[in-house]
Amino acid sequence: MENIKKIFGGDFRQLGMIVALVGLIVAFQALTGGKMLTSTNMMNLLNGNAYILVLAVGMVLVIIAGHIDLSVGSVAAAVGIIVALAMQNYSLPWWAAILLGLAVGALIGAWQGFWVAYVGIPAFIVTLAGMLIFRGVNQAIGQSNSVPVSDDFGYIGAGYLPEVGPNTGYNNLTLLLGLALCAYVVYNEFKIRRQDAEIGLTPVPMGVTAARLVLLCGVILYVTYLFATGRKGTSVPVSAIILGVLVMIYSFISSKTILGRHIYAVGGNLHAAELSGVRSKRVNFLVMMNMSILAALAGMMFVARSGASGPFDGNGWELDAIAAVFIGGAAVSGGVGTVLGSIVGGFVMAVLNSGLYLMGVGAETQAIIKGLVLLIAVAIDVYNKSQGKTSIIGMLTRGMTKNAPSATARPAETTEAAKPVAVVDPKPSA
Repeated sequence: MENIKKIFGGDFRQLGMIVALVGLIVAFQALTGGKMLTSTNMMNLLNGNAYILVLAVGMVLVIIAGHIDLSVGSVAAAVGIIVALAMQNYSLPWWAAILLGLAVGALIGAWQGFWVAYVGIPAFIVTLAGMLIFRGVNQAIGQSNSVPVSDDFGYIGAGYLPEVGPNTGYNNLTLLLGLALCAYVVYNEFKIRRQDAEIGLTPVPMGVTAARLVLLCGVILYVTYLFATGRKGTSVPVSAIILGVLVMIYSFISSKTILGRHIYAVGGNLHAAELSGVRSKRVNFLVMMNMSILAALAGMMFVARSGASGPFDGNGWELDAIAAVFIGGAAVSGGVGTVLGSIVGGFVMAVLNSGLYLMGVGAETQAIIKGLVLLIAVAIDVYNKSQGKTSIIGMLTRGMTKNAPSATARPAETTEAAKPVAVVDPKPSA
């Protein structure tokens, strides 16, 4: 029994949202007569939710830092219409349009970050104003019309990995990608074992490691099979590749860099962080600007998939992104959360949407169910912390964020974890 627990990270209660996610998939697979786990549905699920998951990647850093961003949907809509009009009126190439959109997002983020970090206005108020301002920008610039985009631009939101190599009956690039992921999982597992041995820790039994690798690689290979055997011309969506790259980059930033540790420190205990030399104003400015850049990217991905930018793009996106982050184990008070946890939370919401849609459940019922899931997830997390237990996402991602500030600290530990003693910036606080 002890070894079985170790396979899942040390304690069954740490499975949290992963168990919920798997349970939802299995339940909907049975209730829909096998329609859930099909190539077409999985591709639609990823393509239809990738932009929300991109927002969740940025939102988790904002929430860890102790803020909230209500403007992401409006920022995405404003950037979408600007990019669409630039391509339509000025024949801007698709790659230049993407750079333009990211630059506009950075400017918007710098604007909002300035008010939050250097003027001291709460992010809730700044981004609430931004939600109104940039929604108005979208409708004023586009005159409440839909503006189409080119097919080349559409590739980032509706494209798939191309067919290359001999005709094997599968998408060869998808197969190679799946095998590469399995190789990385095996390499990372044995790297962790080697590091534990070097510092004198007793590695988990080899049987546990083998069982964990079989489970992880089995899931990866099954998903690879689904994407590699879809209808002709389809494979892994390009939007999923973009999301995967972002998850790897931001997981590294949050767990392996000084900036990531400073974000946790600012959200965990602002005054302790400043006394330790953390430039809290710079951290707050960067997380707000980063959020708007990712909102711009999410907006362009949505426009690319839908083929046009419209006046109602982005409505309610901020709520979906915030829900994904909290379901994934982030703390309302800041200082706690992980990028991987937020992605899991986002997939829980995505599977709920997909499964309920396949069952023919109405939009109003879907909204009620999603609201209850959010409330229950946060309530369980709050209860666990009040009892001195770890948070929902817990040790599930411990191996992947081994050097990160603890995302599962108990309330009494939060202040100490927030003090970046080993990464103090030698320069005085801004």
